[in-house]
Amino acid sequence: MGDVRRKYGFDPYAALIVAVAQLVIGRGASWGQRETREALDPLAIGLLLVGPLAILVHRRFPLLSTAAALAACDLFLIGGYAYGPSFISPGVLLFLLVVQGRRLLAWVMAGMTLLSFLSYGWLVGNRDVFHNVWILTVILLLMVVAELVRILKERRAERERIAEEETRRQASEERLTMAQELHDVLAHNISLIHVQASTALHLIDGNPEQARTALATIKTASKEVLGEMRSVLNVLREGAPRSPTAGLDRLDELIERSGLRVKLKRVGSRPLPSQVERAAYRIVQESLTNAGRHAPGAEVSVRLEYGETELAVLVSDSGATKPAVLSESGSGNGIPGMRERASALGGTLVAGPSDGGFQVEARLPLPEETS
Repeated sequence: MGDVRRKYGFDPYAALIVAVAQLVIGRGASWGQRETREALDPLAIGLLLVGPLAILVHRRFPLLSTAAALAACDLFLIGGYAYGPSFISPGVLLFLLVVQGRRLLAWVMAGMTLLSFLSYGWLVGNRDVFHNVWILTVILLLMVVAELVRILKERRAERERIAEEETRRQASEERLTMAQELHDVLAHNISLIHVQASTALHLIDGNPEQARTALATIKTASKEVLGEMRSVLNVLREGAPRSPTAGLDRLDELIERSGLRVKLKRVGSRPLPSQVERAAYRIVQESLTNAGRHAPGAEVSVRLEYGETELAVLVSDSGATKPAVLSESGSGNGIPGMRERASALGGTLVAGPSDGGFQVEARLPLPEETS
């Protein structure tokens, strides 16, 4: 039935309800006014059915259907039939015109309805001022209620539109977050695999034990990258957890896999928002990736300072002690990517040469701790 209503403009439910209401009320009103008004006959029933038929097609023919219902109402009154039942259809159509946004047409037809009712009153000799004011009041009240319903309907539609836009925006941000996560995971682990593979190839003949260690690191890194990718992509599944795929509690694992000489120091401790913890982890990860790529053999220092208003992340290396295997590799997006992560949280990131090596310093704002 809903498809019929959308495709052909028919409104069968409203038409059926109004038809039943007018016939039932018409029977009661005719019996109650039997001494002053005419009894219902086939002509009267036919006139009462014109209004519901007009409601049935009012979406396709708004002006014609409203005029037809008003004309049938006037003919019903002129025929001397009972007051009451014929008023329902014009009122419903005026209400529907306003709610559907055809306000000018609705108010013009409301004026025509008022004029026709007042004209009928003068025609039958009913020139009571209070009666005319009562008719005006009822029509105005109907139109005001219709306008209020229209406003509420438009506001609800606007809220739904805003909610849909917000949902689309959040979905877009989640896709960007997943893309960034995948980039960081792949960049770090593939760089690590490349370095360790190059090391294994170099040592496989002269130092097979160190080559074995490099190959074990490759195995662990490849397993890790598969697990991280699976974790990131799980957010596409319904009901999947939205927690970050990596946190600062896994820094020891990250350092162990990196194959670098890393000193980790934490100053203070406090709970961190998930987005801050994830950004800090990725900044450290990318910094270690850059150190392994451009400064092999260097000593690396990672320092985390948990302040009241910010988390300070400092990663520095002492400079390369042997030729860099991947010094010419990479997309060059590592430092801009880290800076974007910090900026997205309202923080800052500075990276550059320092004391013969390289240093990355990020400051990520934190909310005040609640006691």
